Amino acid sequence: MSATDDLEAVKALKARYFRLLDTKDWEGFRALFTDDVAIDTSAAGGTVTTGADDFVAFLVDVLADAVTVHQGHMPEIELTGPDSATGIWALHDVVIFPTGLRLDGFGHYHETYAREADGWRIASSTLTRLHQDFRGGDD
Repeated sequence: MSATDDLEAVKALKARYFRLLDTKDWEGFRALFTDDVAIDTSAAGGTVTTGADDFVAFLVDVLADAVTVHQGHMPEIELTGPDSATGIWALHDVVIFPTGLRLDGFGHYHETYAREADGWRIASSTLTRLHQDFRGGDD
C-alpha cells in the first residue's frame, strides 16, 4: 500500500466508527479496535477503559437506547511508521437519551492506529470537549 492508500484507509476506519456507533452495529463496531485498545473519555466527563470488549460493553450499556449522531471532520492523520499512525478529528455529536435529555457536544478525538493482518484498527482514543450543551429530560 502507498502512503496515500494508508491515509485513506485510516479515514475510512473512522468513518465506519461513526456509522456503526450510530446504527448500533455493535459487532461491526467491535471489529474497529485492537483487542487492547485504550479509551480515555475522562476529560469529557467519562472514564478510562482498556480493552475493546469492555469499551463496547460500556457503550451498549450507556447508548443502546439513545439516538446518536456523530460527525467527524477535518482529519489530521500522520503515518508514524509502516504499521502505525496518529490522528486528530474534530467532533460534533448529538445524543438523545430515552428520558429526552439531549447532549450537543463539540470537541476532538486524539487517536493512534495500528495496522493488523486484516487492516487498520484504532489502538487508542482520547476524547476532549470544547463545549457541550445539555437540554431537556425528565431528570
